[in-house]
Amino acid sequence: MDALTVLVFLLPPALAAGSMLPMPLRRGVAVLAPLAPLPALLAALAAPAGLTLDLPWLLLGSRFALDETGRLFLGFTALVWLIAGLYARAYLASDERRRGFWAFFLVTQGGNLGLCLAADAASFYFLFALMTFAAYGLVIHARSNDARRAGRIYLVMAILGETVLVMGLLLRVDAAGSHYLSGAAAMPLPEAASWLLAAGFGVKVGLPLLHMWLPLAHPVAPVPASAVLSGVMLKAGVLGWLRFLPLGHAAPELGATLIVAGLGAAILGVAAGLMQRDAKVLLAYSSVSQMGYLTLGVGAGLAAPQSWPLLLPAVGLYALHHALAKSALFLGVGVAKAFGGRAWVLTGMALPALALAGAPFTSGMAAKLQLKAALPALPGFEFGAWLALAAVGTALLMTRLLLLLAAEVAHGGSRGLALPWGALVVIGVALPWVPGPVLTAGALWAAAWPVGSALVVAAVGLRLGIKAPQLPPGDLVVPLERLCARRPGAGARHAGPSTA
Repeated sequence: MDALTVLVFLLPPALAAGSMLPMPLRRGVAVLAPLAPLPALLAALAAPAGLTLDLPWLLLGSRFALDETGRLFLGFTALVWLIAGLYARAYLASDERRRGFWAFFLVTQGGNLGLCLAADAASFYFLFALMTFAAYGLVIHARSNDARRAGRIYLVMAILGETVLVMGLLLRVDAAGSHYLSGAAAMPLPEAASWLLAAGFGVKVGLPLLHMWLPLAHPVAPVPASAVLSGVMLKAGVLGWLRFLPLGHAAPELGATLIVAGLGAAILGVAAGLMQRDAKVLLAYSSVSQMGYLTLGVGAGLAAPQSWPLLLPAVGLYALHHALAKSALFLGVGVAKAFGGRAWVLTGMALPALALAGAPFTSGMAAKLQLKAALPALPGFEFGAWLALAAVGTALLMTRLLLLLAAEVAHGGSRGLALPWGALVVIGVALPWVPGPVLTAGALWAAAWPVGSALVVAAVGLRLGIKAPQLPPGDLVVPLERLCARRPGAGARHAGPSTA
C-alpha cells in the first residue's frame, strides 16, 4: 500500500511532465493522463484503515495517513477528477492549448489529491498551495481579456489567503509544539490562530466578501476545469477547517461568525445567482450558496462542541453530495452547449439540479436531513426559517438554470462528452443514498414544499414576464476595480470587465 500511496502523489505530476515530451511519447501520456486519479480512488476504496507513511527526509518530516475523513474526501475528489479528465479528453480534442491545459490540470490534481492524505501542517500547506497556484493556469487557459482579468483577481485572492493561512498555521504549530496533526488534534488553539485559519481556508471555500473570485474564474475556465474547481477544490478549504480548527473545543465567537457567514452565503449566493444570464456564472454563485451549508455545520461545531460527533458525518455527507451534483451540473453545461437543449440533456441536468434543491428521494434530501438533525439548538439562532428560505431559493436557481439551458443551440459534440457526464449523474443519484436515511412523511413534505413553491413562483414570474435585474459577475469586485482605476496612473493597470 505504500507504493499505492506514493502513486497518488507522483503519477499526476509525472504525467504533467510527460505532456511536454515530443511526439510520439506524448501520445502515450495523453492516453494515461485522464486515468491519473485511479491510484487515489483505489486507495480510498481498498487501503486499510490507519494507513500511515512517514517520510522524515521530506520538508519538515512529512507524514501521510488515511483516516475516515481523509478516505471520504479522497474518494469523491479522485472520482470527480477521473470523470473530469475523461470528459476533458473529448472537450479539448481540437484545442491548440491542450498540452498546457493537461500540465496545469495534472499538477493541480496532484496537490488536491495529496492534501487529502497529508497528516502534517507543512505537507498540507505545500500541497494546498500547489493546488491553488497551479489552478491559475486553468483559469487563464483561454487567454481572453475576461480570463486574464479573472486570473488576476484569483491570484490576488489566493496570495492573500495563503499569507493569512501561513500565519495561522505557524501559530498553531507553535502552540502545539508539533506540526503533526495527530499530536495537536486534542489541543485548543490560540484564538488568533483559529481566526486566521478560518479566513485563510475561507478564501477557498468562498465565504461572503472572500467569494469574489468564484463567479469570475468558473465561467472563463474550460468546462472540465470548472467542474473540479467547484466540485472538489472548494472542499479542500472545508477539509482544511476539519484538520486545523479546534473542533471539539468551544470557540463561541468564531462559531457564531461562521454560522452567520454560512447562512448569509446560503441566501446571498442564491440572490446573486438569480441575477445572472450565463449558466456557469449562475452555478458559481450556487456554489457560494451551497458552501454556506458546510460553513454553517463547521460553525455550529465550534459554537457547540458537544454536537461535533454528529455534525462531522453530516458535513462529510453534504460535501460528497455537493461534489457529485455540482460537478455533474458544470459538465452538463458543456453537454448542453454541444448538443443543445434537447429533452435528454435537460432530463439529465434535472437530476443533479433536483438533488441540489434537496427534492424528495435525492442525495440533497439525504444530506440536508442529516445536517438539520445534527444542528444543535443554539440561543439566538433559528436555523429552520433560514434554511427553508435557502431551499426555496436554490430550487428557483435550478429552475432558472434549466430554462437557460433549454434555449441553448447545438454546436456539435461527441459521445466523449455525454458518456462521462452521464456516468457522474448516475453515480450522484445513487451513491449518497448508501446507506439511505429513514424517511418519514414529515421529512418528505419538508423536502417537497420548497421545490413546489419555487416552481409556482417561477411559473407566475414567466406568466407575468418578470425579469430579474442583472448583477455583473464578481459583484463587489466591480466597484473595487473602478475605485482602483481612479487613482492617478492606475488606469492602464486595471482593466474593467470585457464587454464581449
